[in-house]
Amino acid sequence: MNANAGMMNFRVRSFAFSGIEARPVWVEVQVASGLPAFLVVGLPDKAVGEARERVRAALTSIGLALPVRRILVNLVPADLPKEGSHFDLPIALALLAAMGVIPGEELSRFAALGELSLDGRINSVSGVLSAALEAAAMDLGLICPAPQGEEALCGGDISILAAPNLLSLINHFSGLQVLTPPVFSARPALPDRPEPDLADVKGMETGRRALEIAAAGGHSLLLSGPPGAGKSMLSARLVGLLPDLSALESLEVSRIYSAAGLLKDGRPLRRPPYRDPHHSASLPALVGGGARARPGEISLAHCGVLFLDELPEFSRAALESLRQPLETGRISIARAAAHVAYPARFQFIAAMNPCRCGYLGDATRECRKAPRCGDEYMARLSGPLLDRIDLHVSMQPYEPLSYMAAPAGENTATVASRVKAARDAQSGRQGAHRNAEAVLDVLRLSGPAQDMAQAVATRFRFSARGYTRLIRVARTIADLAGCAEIQPEHIAEATTFRVRAPSQ
Repeated sequence: MNANAGMMNFRVRSFAFSGIEARPVWVEVQVASGLPAFLVVGLPDKAVGEARERVRAALTSIGLALPVRRILVNLVPADLPKEGSHFDLPIALALLAAMGVIPGEELSRFAALGELSLDGRINSVSGVLSAALEAAAMDLGLICPAPQGEEALCGGDISILAAPNLLSLINHFSGLQVLTPPVFSARPALPDRPEPDLADVKGMETGRRALEIAAAGGHSLLLSGPPGAGKSMLSARLVGLLPDLSALESLEVSRIYSAAGLLKDGRPLRRPPYRDPHHSASLPALVGGGARARPGEISLAHCGVLFLDELPEFSRAALESLRQPLETGRISIARAAAHVAYPARFQFIAAMNPCRCGYLGDATRECRKAPRCGDEYMARLSGPLLDRIDLHVSMQPYEPLSYMAAPAGENTATVASRVKAARDAQSGRQGAHRNAEAVLDVLRLSGPAQDMAQAVATRFRFSARGYTRLIRVARTIADLAGCAEIQPEHIAEATTFRVRAPSQ
């Protein structure tokens, strides 16, 4: 704190957010002589500008009054947009330090973020995990809302002050009480829904096989068939076949959920997320965006599963926006005021009917507009998008009596063990898995298999992308079979999933 001719200054570190990245911001407060005023400058949005009223009310609630002087809050750097209510707490702390209520020397070793209630409570905000990671890189501690202390601990070995209210912080820095450090319980966040068991699916051998291949290789999958064929039932069981997130994946996914304000109880995610937005979802809801460029469904599905039911019913713009992240694993959101990139490496699963009425090709139910009904429905999907889908499965419904009499299939745990073994075999080829240019040099094909793959690609006029994806699927099938080299039978099975039926 500096004093010069009745002027009092102090500043506290906080953060602005760009995607999942936290960018350091200085919150400077000056209390000077002049006409009474409380000004906030430095490119604040409306929520930041309203902080002055929340700070004033919070201080009043604990028996402190603002000095009848000119109070100026400057957010540095001034050309970086500041958004959100998390600047309330650093503004209040810098102001209290400038007023001499709390010692500034100890406060200078912390960054802070949190929203203030009118009664002085500190409310939860988004982005605490990213802020903790950046604070650790700056060798600072972090002051955050009490419910998010455990979330902040995931950011590294730093000093955390998880305060329930503003008065507890004043007493802590004044030496009147000591805030208890948060304890990391290591409890994973609970999934939004229980993972259903694959044993519930009877029959559907082709669909089950495609699901296992998709899980083992992280492949995209399109299930097509009339209503009641079991498309949604199968898709909901894919996430149960996937292994737990690695430590790095858990941190990255948790940062996305923290930025979106969806991290429950501050606990990191350990299981792959499963997202299934309705087909009425808008383009910003799917890919991210809006006034504050929030992460969309594809980023919330990072390292997990994105399931789009009734695929042709989504807007054309929303579907075409999937093409970039399916290839790159990232989504870039460009706005006039911001350019934000989010991770979006998800496993894409989709389901659709063969036509609008749903019964094209069904021997028991006639589609009166065939084949025009199916052609018009498929025209909603572009060729480039379909070319990016690895597995295409046409499903047929079971008769009720046949379905009830069918034996139960393998359960999720049994299939998941094979999926894990295949993924372990792929661990040395992960670079090739994400690099189409190198995949053919790394994935081992026998001579007959290579000849067969080239013949298939020529026969069905595959694109270079389609050929590469055929080889990748065949490699996954070989891994599930425990084969070191891709054999012709693996190419043959991959071809059955790559070639779309005429109705598709």
